[in-house]
Amino acid sequence: MTSRVLVPMDDSEMAKEALRYALEVHSGAEITVLHVVGEPSGMMGKAMELALEDDIKQAAENAAENVLAEAREIGTGYDTDIETDVRWGSPAKEILREAETFDTIVLGSHTGTLADRLFVGDIAKAVFRRSPIPVTVVR
Repeated sequence: MTSRVLVPMDDSEMAKEALRYALEVHSGAEITVLHVVGEPSGMMGKAMELALEDDIKQAAENAAENVLAEAREIGTGYDTDIETDVRWGSPAKEILREAETFDTIVLGSHTGTLADRLFVGDIAKAVFRRSPIPVTVVR
């Protein structure tokens, strides 16, 4: 029986669908939503902005609050309290780092735009290939 489910989440519709799927399929399990604020690079404008903040951890948590608030709201619709966590770094690495304390991972396959699909699709692929626990990719 699955008792702990990790749902990596950004602000995409696919991530919201993954959370809904986890809530439906794993009802009664502890659901934790993880939002990873990516490392800065020339291609990642939001992460670069955060890197310039005085308190990066606080800035990352502030940036994640909308995503996490929406996750909690979705959980309320399923009468489930959602645990939330924010990490800073490479999304795939942070998801995999957390994986060992969970029974399964449920994540969206990609987000809407081509640029997002290139990055997030690669994240889903990396997690799927390297995870020590079962992974469900929701489309």
